Amino acid sequence: MKINFVYTVFLLSSLFTFSQTNFNLEKSKVKWTGKKITNASHWGHINFTKAEITFDGDVISTGNFIVDMTSISVDDISGGGKNRLENHLKDDDFFSVDKFNNAELEILEKSEMIDNKYQVEANLTIKGITNPITFEMTQVDDGSYKALLVFDRSIYDVQYRSGSFFENLGDRLILDDVVLEVNLIK
Repeated sequence: MKINFVYTVFLLSSLFTFSQTNFNLEKSKVKWTGKKITNASHWGHINFTKAEITFDGDVISTGNFIVDMTSISVDDISGGGKNRLENHLKDDDFFSVDKFNNAELEILEKSEMIDNKYQVEANLTIKGITNPITFEMTQVDDGSYKALLVFDRSIYDVQYRSGSFFENLGDRLILDDVVLEVNLIK
């Protein structure tokens, strides 16, 4: 009887300690930005198919986010140029979307809160290649979250006009760092 009571208290306390947050997949977005050596840039968005975080008290204990790479859009241009660039981003030169139609971020470590920002360590998988990534995430007043991630596309075998793979590209060079602005809306 005493063991059942202790187990029940433990179970109830763990229910209040851990909480999971699922986000609105239609409203939550990832904005990507890629830049050329000339400082010109393109940007667009990618849609989530999964977005959830589990909290242990006030810290993030786990999280899993999946984006649909087939949804990659170019939002800074229109018409034929937009269609050509979207299709090119889906080609093997960039993200090989036919072979790898999802990218995933998995939070593995408990986050640390510093200056009201979560310091998050995670694994990012693009084109079936997984690498660690660190970024900051903040909670907005309405309960949503924002994060800024920068990843090196060359370590995910995204080669097109990369100085990591090709020499003498001159002003045709596209920088390896890709910026992701993430808005997670409940």
